[in-house]
Amino acid sequence: MRIAAFGFRSVPPAKGAAGADKFALELFPRLVSRGHQVVAYNRQYPDVFVDINVYKGVQIKTIKTIKRSGFDTLLHSFKSTCDIIWNNTADIVHIQNGGNSIWALPLRLFGKKVFISQDGVDWKRDKWSWYAKLYLQFSAYMTAYLPNEVIFDNVIAKKLFEDRFRKTFAFIPFGSEIAAWPENNDILHRLNLTPGDYYLFVGRFIPDKGLHYLIPGFTASSSKKKLVLIGGSPNPSPYEKELTDLANDRVYFPGFLYGDEVNTLMKNAYCYIQASDVEGLSPVVLSVMGLGVPLIVSDIEENEYAVQDTARMFKKGNIASLTEEINFAEDNYPEMQALALRAQARALSVFNWEHVADEHVRIFERS
Repeated sequence: MRIAAFGFRSVPPAKGAAGADKFALELFPRLVSRGHQVVAYNRQYPDVFVDINVYKGVQIKTIKTIKRSGFDTLLHSFKSTCDIIWNNTADIVHIQNGGNSIWALPLRLFGKKVFISQDGVDWKRDKWSWYAKLYLQFSAYMTAYLPNEVIFDNVIAKKLFEDRFRKTFAFIPFGSEIAAWPENNDILHRLNLTPGDYYLFVGRFIPDKGLHYLIPGFTASSSKKKLVLIGGSPNPSPYEKELTDLANDRVYFPGFLYGDEVNTLMKNAYCYIQASDVEGLSPVVLSVMGLGVPLIVSDIEENEYAVQDTARMFKKGNIASLTEEINFAEDNYPEMQALALRAQARALSVFNWEHVADEHVRIFERS
């Protein structure tokens, strides 16, 4: 099959990356290894892009966009759609993010099969303005009716769409396993960290992720360890300044890190915390589960589906509840480790990237 893909930021990930980039990083090379041609449309921002033409057999086409949040995606997706049609780069188009569903119409008019991966209920995310949320509500209808198939990674969002639109959609959860990497502690030394002496978060610094609960929840706890927050704002944001104002000298902001360095940080963390208000099926949470690292997550439905009874959960948006769970982790670490082993067994049996790739091939071929 000839496949083109857009809706993520870049392969491999660069500054501002999120779960969509992790998904692209894992899926596209596996499609190539199964004998298919994949063209990935990377974004080039004025100050950020990956200068690469091929990644693990995936052909990379880099297209310029702007920095303004939301509009950067629409502009890049429009240009990618034009390139796919004009240069006939693919017969099958895989689009991430239902906000891009408008582009399914011209692609299908030009004979392309279109598949959209929907990872959550986008209009509930606080990062969007009122007009962006209105557009995302409208785009949900286009998502439901324009593509050949919609693929959900979590059962909660899938059920919401099925109830609303009286249609059945596909379900393929993310994978959890991380390929072996050359484990060394260089990144720990560089950040002055000791294995097992820090809590960790990895992701974008946006309100959806609940960092304005995580930081005060941690600083109010009994822990003497550090809290390491990897990532940042994908676009300039006063929210990031708000977070630094909440922090004390035990809260570290190393910036954006990727790949082996992040894997090493996750593997050596005392506990990983995910405090999101809104989430799809988090690929970072699944990776942490696969590595056998203790977890504390908010009690949103998507997290409950992912971890079931293998992690500690706090009440969404409740700082005191999060503080209680951090104190529990401090006082009951053997129990946290036992939960982590159960989480690892669940992750590696239920969430598998090879299965994810096989299922995408099956859906692409049947539709």
